[in-house]
Formats: sequence, C-alpha cells, structure tokens
Amino acid sequence: MKVFSATDVGQKRQMNQDFLFTSEESVGNLPNLFVVADGMGGHNAGDFASRYGVSVLVENVKKDKNFNPVKIIRAGIEAANREVIEQARRDPSMTGMGTTMVVATIVGGYAYIANVGDSRLYLVSDELVQITQDHSLVAEMVRLGELTPEEARKHPDKNIITRAIGTSEEVRIDFFDMKMEEGEMLLMCSDGLSNMVEDEDIYDIVKKVEDPGKAQALVDQANANGGKDNIAVILVDPFTNEESGEC
Repeated sequence: MKVFSATDVGQKRQMNQDFLFTSEESVGNLPNLFVVADGMGGHNAGDFASRYGVSVLVENVKKDKNFNPVKIIRAGIEAANREVIEQARRDPSMTGMGTTMVVATIVGGYAYIANVGDSRLYLVSDELVQITQDHSLVAEMVRLGELTPEEARKHPDKNIITRAIGTSEEVRIDFFDMKMEEGEMLLMCSDGLSNMVEDEDIYDIVKKVEDPGKAQALVDQANANGGKDNIAVILVDPFTNEESGEC
C-alpha cells in the first residue's frame, strides 16, 4: 500500500480547520484507516471539532470488538457525533461547532467508505469518479435539477452543508463499498480542493505528477487557483508497497 497526504491553511484563512488521519497499519480490527475532516465553527471551534471528532473515531475503532468494517466505522462516527455535541454543551464558546468526515478502509481488495458532509472520496481509475455524495444545499439543488454542476461551483451558498457531525443528536451517514482493481487509487479531500480545482485537473495532476508529490501538487494547485479555504488531501494506492509520504 502506498499513501500520500497533505494539508494546508490556504491563502485566505488564518487557521487550518481541516484535519486528516492516515494509518496503513491496523487500527483495532480494521487493517488500515483513512479520514479527512473539515471543521466549522467560530474562533478555534472548527479546528477543535475536526481534530476531536477524528480522535474519538480512532479511539472508538481501536476498542471495537466487531469485525464488520461498516459497523465499526458507523459506531466510530456515531461516537464522534455524541462527543462533539457533549463538548459544545460543556463549553459555550464552542456552541454550533461541527465537522464533516469522510472515512475509508480497504479490506481484502474492497474499499468501505462513509461520509457525512461535503468532504469527498473519489475513485481514480481511467477517469475520476466521485463516489460520495455531497451533503450540501447546492448539491441537493443539482440533484433536483435546479442547478447545473457548473452553476453550483459558483453559487453563493455552496458552503452551506446539510449534514455534519456535532450538529444533531442523530447523525445520518452514507456508506459505499466497491471492489478495487490493480492501478486504481482512492482520493479523499476537503472542499478546499474540490471547490478550487476542477475534477479534470485533479485527475491530470494525479496521473502526471510523480510520487511522492501527488498530494502536495494538488494542494499547490488549489492555492494557485486562489486557496480560498483550507485544503486536505489523502491518496491511497492499495496495490503497491512503497513508503508513504506526508506533508
């Protein structure tokens, strides 16, 4: 397995509220684990929400006695949701905080994926395919035919998300699973990448840039295009054995 990751504050923000976690080694009963979270909230609340939410997820996965990856990830996300809500109750300065989360593990050649919010997971094969669905206002409008994807990218409400961890007692999680083939990769990212770099350009960078520079090249392109938000990227190639790189 080969994994590359990078995160950056971007060009406009003062604090990086994106957070990522990568482990090619076992985490509890999962053989590997990858997470991207994009926090929201005033002052340092968004930064706390993403970091704390991921830490709760990871600790829950470590202790989970289950062997079903979907059940393990579901329990971890639900625990993160409860704890982020509880922390906001304890500290009024963190009221309203929350975080997106996209989670993946690869078990026996199958990828198991969960997401809440608008952080994404793509499959990189002979094209770039978005596997997750954005839980956002404009994504709902696109699905209803009220906006085109091109209009959605420039819509003033594109940052309004309809699901997040820490904002409701009951968290709704989308799950996906797929068989991966030789030569395919997973790309996970916050909207700081997907809003700033077109899918075609993301694909070109992943295909053309040599390892280990792919993740950093994506971050650099998002910044070159304006870097209006924090950026987080994880690339996972399950079929190689080279060392990972992180920025």
